[in-house]
Amino acid sequence: MLTTNEAYGSNLKKKGSMWALDQNLDEPIDDDAVRIRNVSKEKKFSALLILRLAYQSLGVVYGDLGTSPLYVFYNTFPHGAKDQEDVIGALSLIIYSLTLVPLIKYVFIVLRANDNGQGGTFALYSLLCRHANIKIIPNLHRTDEELTTYSRATIHEKSFAAKTKRWIEAHQYAKDTILILVLIGTCMMIGDGILTPTISVLSAVGGIKLTIPDVKNEVVVLVSVAIIVGLFSLQHYGTDRVGWLFAPIVLLWLLLIGAIGIYNILNYDRSVLRAFSPVYIYRYLKRGRREDWTSLGGIMLSITGTEALFADLAHFPVSSVQIAFTVLVFPCLLLAYSGQAAYLLNNLDHTQDAFYRSIPDKMYWPVFVVATGAAVVASQATISATSSIIKQARAHGCFPRIKIVHTSKKFLGQIYIPDINWILMVLCITVTAGFENQSQIGNAYGTAVLFVMLVTTFLMILIMILVWHCHWILAIIFAGVSFLVELSYCSAVLFKVDQGSWIPFLIAGAFFIVMYVWHYGKLKRYEFEMHSKVSMAWVLGLGPSLGLVRVPGVGLVYTQLSRGVPHIFSHFITNLPAIHSVVIFVCVKYLPVYTVPEEERFLVKRIGPKSLHMFRCVARYGYKDLHRRDDDFENKLFESLFLFVKLDYMMEGCSDSENYSSYEQTPAESNNNNENTHSSNMDLSVTSVDSLESDRSESHGNIASRPPEVDELEFLNKCRDAGVVHILGNTVVRTRDSRFYKKIAINFIYAFLRKICRENSVLFNIPHESLLTVGQICYI
Repeated sequence: MLTTNEAYGSNLKKKGSMWALDQNLDEPIDDDAVRIRNVSKEKKFSALLILRLAYQSLGVVYGDLGTSPLYVFYNTFPHGAKDQEDVIGALSLIIYSLTLVPLIKYVFIVLRANDNGQGGTFALYSLLCRHANIKIIPNLHRTDEELTTYSRATIHEKSFAAKTKRWIEAHQYAKDTILILVLIGTCMMIGDGILTPTISVLSAVGGIKLTIPDVKNEVVVLVSVAIIVGLFSLQHYGTDRVGWLFAPIVLLWLLLIGAIGIYNILNYDRSVLRAFSPVYIYRYLKRGRREDWTSLGGIMLSITGTEALFADLAHFPVSSVQIAFTVLVFPCLLLAYSGQAAYLLNNLDHTQDAFYRSIPDKMYWPVFVVATGAAVVASQATISATSSIIKQARAHGCFPRIKIVHTSKKFLGQIYIPDINWILMVLCITVTAGFENQSQIGNAYGTAVLFVMLVTTFLMILIMILVWHCHWILAIIFAGVSFLVELSYCSAVLFKVDQGSWIPFLIAGAFFIVMYVWHYGKLKRYEFEMHSKVSMAWVLGLGPSLGLVRVPGVGLVYTQLSRGVPHIFSHFITNLPAIHSVVIFVCVKYLPVYTVPEEERFLVKRIGPKSLHMFRCVARYGYKDLHRRDDDFENKLFESLFLFVKLDYMMEGCSDSENYSSYEQTPAESNNNNENTHSSNMDLSVTSVDSLESDRSESHGNIASRPPEVDELEFLNKCRDAGVVHILGNTVVRTRDSRFYKKIAINFIYAFLRKICRENSVLFNIPHESLLTVGQICYI
């Protein structure tokens, strides 16, 4: 049951927001903040702005998908095409793959599943968490559902969606399965971020061997590595500073490959257009040759970049991305592939360098320069998508604490993660230098992309049922068509596990172990805190001064718990029987929403009677939000606390007395009712020496007419001036389980990750002179 003060927390949040807005009417409005808040509202965009954003989306969203013509036909026919029917059949498969997957599935269906403009695997997971109780760490409170960004639709109790929701919530293994699939999709997306720069840059630079045959493959690899190093070295500047180059490069690239495609169709063989008939797909697969089936692994590279299209959605409205694809990207890609196929019909043995060989001689060098630039843009798109999805994973408690830097004041989604950036660079260089055969890298690339698509399909089925409330027949049709295409491609690439397809499994496996072990350790730490938290009866049983010496100052006790008194508090006062005059339990938690508005960030409530001066403050963040060094977290916390105290006194007479629970008992009543509580184990004979409390009592005698909230606000300000101490727990997690894999996971892997990741004091920007760490051991 909620206490009255908890009920205040629900009401004061809204009233506090109104009060705060009234107080800031004269302050200048941040145009960037307004722009970001309005990004999710399509109707506020004018037609001209939509077109401008569609143009800008070319450089951020479509770089990866647009550069696929560089390497598709080579990976489809690494040893050359046998006859013209092979080329026509492959082109027909490319045409309908582009139509079914990027166009219909992603652009017109999956993009609609964005979470207020945010895309990616964890964005879909956040949507599901809001519509069903599938979050593994149960730290949500019903007041969180009142956030303006916590949008969800109601479900009819007898509907198929409600039955599905109840079944998932009733089975823990279903929740675990969904989380594991999300982690697999995320890890494969990280693998995509490593393999995209490799294959894109290698394919672009490798074209130089056509005009300079004496160039060795080692030189191509060396130049590619130099470009990759330069690309990753520039990441700390952010895409906002160099992004103005991206859209023109991709636009020029698409127009070039489209024009070259038209030239090749007219110049070589117009009959190539018969590939638009799906009959040739049937003829291609009908022959039943293994090489025809395994060639699907190369054909599916034509749709790579589609998953990055969704992950990079953050900066653009859906309509602008849809316009850019349907009006420009899709037609240009169809023309480019058709043009290459027309050239190959007359040159069956030129598949290795089909793109560059099909270019008119006079256009070679301009196209080579633009192709290299487009490859860099494609790499940038997947690197940015990888950083975004890792940030989302960290907010969901599935990735260790790492440094995240905002590179743009205009776009909160543009970030730079130094540690991940250099890890990706090393892995990218290793793959580039270690696998000189482009076909092997293509097999690896296709495998990573396919598993991301399969995970997206599975999550989309749940989105259609639980979020969109579609009829189950529509969900089955979507699943059937998607799985038919993707599983066919998947079976083809799995035939090539020994030819490079093992690379993404190795990369994703390493990241999966890190993410799953970190999440498991975090969950067990939360369960430990929940089971060992101290009851309010025990706290109230300590007496008006908690049976301790109350020293001047404010103690901020950080905890994962949004309810109850953490074990770290009892552990602290048991070993050091003194505590600050004001104690605030601070819980920083991330919710399954993309952002929490600043005016709704903090929830404050009082713990126990007013004489204890104990409060709880819950700071809520979305997965897009981030603690930044320029954010004055402490000032905002105290502003929210002062606002709560004012409104607490204002509303003191507005509630019925029967709503008060035992939390609001007087100290005497608490002591009478809790004689046999845990407090009997502690020495309560410690005298209370609280100079600030004495000063406040003296001031009451002099000024009897002052409102009580003024006295408490003055007391809080004096305590704050006396000093603020941040009390953090340093919990060492150990397991006594005899199973060796659990010992390795907790005692070694999790312990190592905690040792190398960033401390909470750094994340909260806590000065060392104000930090007090309390150690404890957690056995799981």
